[in-house]
Amino acid sequence: MRSALARWIRRRTRASRASRALAAKLVAILTGVGLIGAVFLIAVLSSVIIPSFKSLEGKSIQVEMDRTRTALEAVSRTVELKARDFAEDAAFAPNRAQARHIFDDRQVDGIAWLGGAENETPDGNGSVQWRSGDGRAIQRAFADAIRPLPLDRLVGVNRSAHFYLRLGKAVAAVGVVRISGKDSRTPPHFVLLARRLSPTLLSEASHLPTRVDLDSTADGATTEATRTAMHIVVPIRGPDGQAVAGAAFTVRREFAVLGQRMLLLAVAGSVVLLLLLLLAVRWLITTQVLRPLARVERHMKTVQRSGTLALLPGPMSADEIGSLATSFNAMLRQLHDLRQQLESQNFALGKSESATAMLHNVRNALTPVSTILSRASTQTAPVDLALLNRAVAELANDTVAPARREKLAAFVATAVAAEVQDRTDRHRALLVAREAMGQVLEIIGQQQRAVHERPEMSPCDVTDIIARNATIARYSGSVSIAVGFPAQPCHVLASRIILSQVIGNLFANAADAIAAHGTGSGSIRVTIEQTDDMAQIVIRDDGEGFAAGAAPNLFQRGYSTRQHKVGGLGLHWCANAMQAMQGTLRLDSAGPGQGAVATLSLRLAPDESDAV
Repeated sequence: MRSALARWIRRRTRASRASRALAAKLVAILTGVGLIGAVFLIAVLSSVIIPSFKSLEGKSIQVEMDRTRTALEAVSRTVELKARDFAEDAAFAPNRAQARHIFDDRQVDGIAWLGGAENETPDGNGSVQWRSGDGRAIQRAFADAIRPLPLDRLVGVNRSAHFYLRLGKAVAAVGVVRISGKDSRTPPHFVLLARRLSPTLLSEASHLPTRVDLDSTADGATTEATRTAMHIVVPIRGPDGQAVAGAAFTVRREFAVLGQRMLLLAVAGSVVLLLLLLLAVRWLITTQVLRPLARVERHMKTVQRSGTLALLPGPMSADEIGSLATSFNAMLRQLHDLRQQLESQNFALGKSESATAMLHNVRNALTPVSTILSRASTQTAPVDLALLNRAVAELANDTVAPARREKLAAFVATAVAAEVQDRTDRHRALLVAREAMGQVLEIIGQQQRAVHERPEMSPCDVTDIIARNATIARYSGSVSIAVGFPAQPCHVLASRIILSQVIGNLFANAADAIAAHGTGSGSIRVTIEQTDDMAQIVIRDDGEGFAAGAAPNLFQRGYSTRQHKVGGLGLHWCANAMQAMQGTLRLDSAGPGQGAVATLSLRLAPDESDAV
């Protein structure tokens, strides 16, 4: 029960392994295709989504930069407008009290009058004032910054201008207005208003948290990107167009983050969809392909193991697997019909071969009888009866001389002895013929008892069988054959009658080979070797032999090395008989003219005794 269960488990394991192997291959192929598709999809999405969102991000950053530039322009433009208003209200010599009042009214931090005799100071710098709360240092910085400026060129054909100045650690938006003299001989003078640029003022103007970066002196806008933000610095340009500082602000990379999220969502969705598709395809392959194929495979293995051509049970599907199962059942039906036909033909052929083999063995057994009868029919009497009667008559005559009587008596004695020897030889030959006839009757009886049954195995002395067939072999041909074999008994497991037929056939073939060799005489030597539980009977002859390449064909039905003979059944039957007795038969030869060697292998009898 355990062994049957173990076999069933092994069969199921092998079938499941085969199913898993096919499923693994199919899933691997589908996975590869899916991965290629996913990579292609990711590449397409990346080439579409990322550039699109980068473009949107670039446009958004450009908008913020333009807004910051606009805010810087608005702050400086506002200071310029305040300077224009102030110049219209104070188109006369500066009044310091009025100047102090302007800081609050105009919301500026510095004021300066340059040019004109009335605005000159002893140091030639004109009148410069700054909000007192910021300290004297920024006022000096303001004065130093505006003194070298080419105000007339900055204003140009316009009446006013605006720009930014770097005042130490501060940046100020400056508006300048040109006031013409009373006449053409009076040089114009300039009024400058300055407002300190603070992060609050810049942030209110740009509507974006912005700070003044005093360390940035790049002429163009700079950007520094992180994963979630973009740090931007817009240059704050001075009167000469060079950057004096920068307006720094940070913009969240919402478009880039959104693009990354959309890409991740698309990739994740594609992967999940791919996994679901693979699972669905695997389930379909397993249920629609692998399981039906495993069912057909298990049934084929059952047919192979049992030999029973049973049809595959169950309803067949309408797909290719069902068509395969239907074709498989049709093949099984054909094989079943062919097997029945083959069994009938084999039975008829077996009966024919068995009968032919029996006749062949009978012929071999009757050959010595025919030889003995042929010799007896052609052999003359050893003594002339007329001469013997005359000698007896003379011996009865008393007148015959003693010397003559002595010769006659010797002649008669010799004639009688020759006759006795002839009768003895005839008797011996008749005994051999009787033994051969007995063997013929045993062959026929054995054939009648079991035509297709496995021969009954029993211990028998192979040496005795060899001795009996050796005596018969001497009369199996027209040449003189000497047979040598061991005297020690050797008991093997075999059918005595069948083994005797096999050895008789081999002896007959050896005798034919010796006769065909053309030497007129020959010898057959038999040796027996015992190894472990096997006995090897080696029969050597010095006949015509055969080519080494012909050895594999000798046991084929109808094959013969001698073209003048029709047969080839004896060795075919001998090989089958030895196989039926769980033994083997092998033939070897060194070549034509060098004899042949037949080797019989049989199991030794366990009790080493002959049951016959």
